[in-house]
Amino acid sequence: MLKNISHNNQKKIALINDFTGFGRCSIAVELPIISTLKVQCCPLPTSIFSNHTGFDSYFFDDYTDRMERYVEEWKKLDLSFNGICSGFLGSARQISIVKDFIKEFKTDDTIVVVDPVMGDYGKIYSTYTDEMCGLMKELVAGADIITPNITESCILTDTPYSDMLYEKDIVELAEKLSMMGPEKVVITGIVQGTFISNYCYEREKEGKKGYFVKALKIGAQRSGTGDIFTSIIAADAVNGVDFHKSVKKASSFIKKCIMKSIELDIPLTDGVCFEELLYSLK
Repeated sequence: MLKNISHNNQKKIALINDFTGFGRCSIAVELPIISTLKVQCCPLPTSIFSNHTGFDSYFFDDYTDRMERYVEEWKKLDLSFNGICSGFLGSARQISIVKDFIKEFKTDDTIVVVDPVMGDYGKIYSTYTDEMCGLMKELVAGADIITPNITESCILTDTPYSDMLYEKDIVELAEKLSMMGPEKVVITGIVQGTFISNYCYEREKEGKKGYFVKALKIGAQRSGTGDIFTSIIAADAVNGVDFHKSVKKASSFIKKCIMKSIELDIPLTDGVCFEELLYSLK
């Protein structure tokens, strides 16, 4: 092997998530979006799915036992990352591996984005244990940006869930999450009448630190929209894009993708046909 060759001449994000062959979610969605935004995406798979779990049947292969050996090869290449982004983690061991990865690869210039995929609609996922919740709180504490939904925000802050939260309650949730460690918080998927909102909080921002970003609600929820959102936030953060502008971009892009999916009669299980609109991402 030739010596003195650097593999770090381009911006890179280490993307830690599962790989799903069909259904448009996780790595299959995030990789092309991050690449479109001119950042090299380096996936570290946590598991392999033929299609996501919203289908009646699927093939699944747990990748946990291979993750550490996979990372060792990256160490040999002396890779460095401008961003580290994690998604769904299926066990306490996987969360611990991600914590170790961040400890190994994070520098002062690395932006860590954590999507704490733990539950939805007021319920924690059945696979989540108390140990995993504790470890996820530790993972979130070491992040620069987090993108939880309302349910996950409540779990992380030990706040009782309610589907009748007022704006002041959401503001309080975001402040609690920021106090755990992240500089930037965006609570996603907040239903406000005919709108879907995201509440953003920037701890280090001067003046108004929190604000809502709203988009007109279109159609039903589809798989992969959270992954689209987080991948845009992560790539934009690495590229130095203003956080408020990035959240607006992600919200607008998802809305356009849903509209196109409705137009093409794409089944809900099949996610959003973002491929038709990648050209519009800048």
